[in-house]
Parts: sequence; C-alpha cells; structure tokens
Amino acid sequence: MHTAVGIIPARLASTRFPEKVLADRTGRTLVQHVYESAAQAASLSRVVVAADDERIVRAVRAFGGEVVMTAVDHPNGTSRLREAAERLGLPDDQIVVNLQGDEPELDPNTVNTAVAALVTTEPRGAVVGTVAAPLEPSEAGNPNVVKVVRALDGRALYFSRSPIPHVRDATSGQPPAYLRHVGIYVYRVGFLTRYATMPGTPLERAEQLEQLRVLEHGHTIAVGLIDCAHPGIDTPGQYEAFVARWKSRQVSEKDDRQTGR
Repeated sequence: MHTAVGIIPARLASTRFPEKVLADRTGRTLVQHVYESAAQAASLSRVVVAADDERIVRAVRAFGGEVVMTAVDHPNGTSRLREAAERLGLPDDQIVVNLQGDEPELDPNTVNTAVAALVTTEPRGAVVGTVAAPLEPSEAGNPNVVKVVRALDGRALYFSRSPIPHVRDATSGQPPAYLRHVGIYVYRVGFLTRYATMPGTPLERAEQLEQLRVLEHGHTIAVGLIDCAHPGIDTPGQYEAFVARWKSRQVSEKDDRQTGR
C-alpha cells in the first residue's frame, strides 16, 4: 500500500453556511469528523488540517489532530494545499490527498481508491487521481452535481455541470451510466506545485471546475470507481440531516452493543 499524506483545507468563511467546519452539534466539530474518517484510510500515513483561522487551529489541537496555519486569501483549496505542503516540508515525490473539509461521512475506501487510481496509472502518464460513483439519471440535470465521463482505460475525458453523456437516440442500445464526480484529488507535491502556476483556462472558467485546468493543459486525470458517493455539507439544512443520521447511528450502535450483536 502506498502511503500518502491527507491534507484537509479548512477555511472559516462559507457563503451558504458560515463557520461550518466548526459546527459541533454532534459533540465533535465537522472538521474532526472528516479528520477521523480520513485517518482510517490504510493509504494515509498522516492527516493534517490546513487552517486559515486560529479558531480552527485550536479546535483541531483540542482533539489531538495535526494542523498547520495557512494564509486567509487563497483562491481555492488547491492553493491552500500547496502552501500547507510547503510549510510541512513535503518532498516533490510525496503523494498528497486533497480532502474536503465538509464531508464528515467520508468512506476511507474512497481515499484508498483515489490513491490507487493515481499510483496504478502513473506509468501511463496520469498526474492526478480521483473517483466517481454511479449517478441516478434524475440527478444528471442538477448543475450542482458534477458529472464525469471516462475513457475505457479510466482516464477522465471531461467533467461538466451539464448532463454528460447526452444520449441522442434512445434506441441505440444500452446508454452508458452517468457518473458523479467525487471531489477528492491525489497528486505528487511536484505536480501540485506546477498546477498552482498554470494559467486559468476557458473551460475551467465557464464550468467553474478546477480540474478542467488539468485537462486543458494536456495532463491526464485517472478516475477510480466507488459504489456510492458520500454527501457533503454545503447548507445548514444538510448539516441538520447529517446530525440526524449520526445520532441515529449512535443509537443503533448502542443497541448492538447491549444485545451483543
């Protein structure tokens, strides 16, 4: 198993849900849930939070996590990740995993699959690994759900907010399944540094999707497959739903312990 360093870019500001990484109605902050889930991944030897505020630093240290302070004004999580890698002194060949700080139900297997996607396809030119999961056709038209289409060998052909692929003729046989892109990225530190210096690209700006910059500059993204996507937290309502699921699981686990199951 190749060991990677998981880095969680965590910023305090959030338009739809301010300070969500510190939401703690489960008794743990949102960022702690992400940290503890990621730490279970066999492919990670270390997990670090890249914070932009002292309150996040204090919250992470309170549960015994590792944290590094980064600048407030990064344009995106990838830029923050690069600064964190520099501050941690990670070498160019170190594999790093960009973990989303608002996905508390992250499946450790998702991390392992993304790391494997990069490592197994690097000899064929891949510089980024990520994952996708099956998507219900009813969700394909939602622009907030990013879709991806793959080549037969697993390379990403395109990412879009539009429903791709488009099936022109329903009688042309079994259509390919829709795939939801899961926002986890794996790369070597050396490519992460290169990416940060690449100019923005037209498709990236049009779709507002960072990963398109990689494709437009001619690089390869490998896409592994997982069974289902884990939900992220963008709004207070989604957080409330997560809290309800978490509490339900706690009750179920308590009942199992009491009955010896």
